[in-house]
Amino acid sequence: MGEEEQSSVGVEEEEELAEKVEEAETWNQRKQTLILEISSKLIHGDLESKIEAARDIRNLVRKSSSSSSSSSSKTRSKLGAAGVIPPLVLMLCSPNPDARQVSLLALLNLAVRNERNKVKIVMAGAVPPLVELLKFQNGSLRDLATAAILTLSAAALNKPIIADSGAAPLLVEILSSGSVQGKVDAVTALHNLSTCKENSTAILDATAVRPLINLLKECKKYSKFAEKTTALLEILSNSEEGRTAISNSEGGILTLVETVEDGSLISTQHAVGALLSMCQSCRDKYRELILNEGAVPGLLRLTVDGTAEARERARTLLDLLRDSPQQKQLASSVLERIVYDIATRVDGADKAAETAKMLLEDMVKRSMEHSMDRIQQRAASCTPSDTQST
Repeated sequence: MGEEEQSSVGVEEEEELAEKVEEAETWNQRKQTLILEISSKLIHGDLESKIEAARDIRNLVRKSSSSSSSSSSKTRSKLGAAGVIPPLVLMLCSPNPDARQVSLLALLNLAVRNERNKVKIVMAGAVPPLVELLKFQNGSLRDLATAAILTLSAAALNKPIIADSGAAPLLVEILSSGSVQGKVDAVTALHNLSTCKENSTAILDATAVRPLINLLKECKKYSKFAEKTTALLEILSNSEEGRTAISNSEGGILTLVETVEDGSLISTQHAVGALLSMCQSCRDKYRELILNEGAVPGLLRLTVDGTAEARERARTLLDLLRDSPQQKQLASSVLERIVYDIATRVDGADKAAETAKMLLEDMVKRSMEHSMDRIQQRAASCTPSDTQST
């Protein structure tokens, strides 16, 4: 390429860049004008103007998102600073269904990825009307309110206020009767609230166990959703009412055992924690129930492959599942040492750790196959009345 052609290409690139800069500046000026117009409509306009302005917020944030994430973040911040949040919160109490819906959508758009707006929305008094919307039979509004509670509860400053608002029991109801998305959002919101250290009262009670077990049955055990669900079940296993509800739920203990076998590092840790809490609270009551669901193979594997906390929990639970407390001398840690000694003699010290792991995994596999055969035999021997839910 000659010097003239290179110079021509360079000029074209500079002109194109200048056009983009000019377009961006024009858009930013236009955006600032739109923000002032939206704010004015929401603060001073009639109901129709407010509804239109709330829709404009959603469209403006979406348009900003299409250009860049930093642009949408700045747009949210500028809208929040322009005073649009208080009038939107007031619209949540409007008898007009459209006003409630568009204000909810606008607030959600303002709160996403913006901690300051999350706090502003709660400080403006949004939680009580959102809790009222959780009671609505209108599925769309209830789903939006659930999503809003989820989004707002992600901010640490908001958690105590939402935890004390009475939202939790309504979120638990949604676990049973809500839409698929509503259930997912409710679990995540409850998980957010369960991490609130400032709240002195329990977020959950035993009524949450059955729907949580049912949701855990249906989801992939290694999913993020399963991690949050098992975390909530582990919290519930710390009370006698929660433990009883888990054991009385159809497939409750079995579902936790399956999660120990198939879950992610996090969900297995929570699932074994729940089982351990049950067995530690009353070994005589829960030992056979856990053993009958074939828990040992998954626990043995967890002593090898789990997190440090999960491995310790699995070892402790295996001790409790033995025939008598005196047999704790034969704990899984001793088993591991025996296998390691065998591996050292076979393959030498250099390869002992790898060989021991393979031997343990093979033992787990054989034990799981044996347990599965037992479960299938039990299932085949059940009469139809035995398999009906209680």
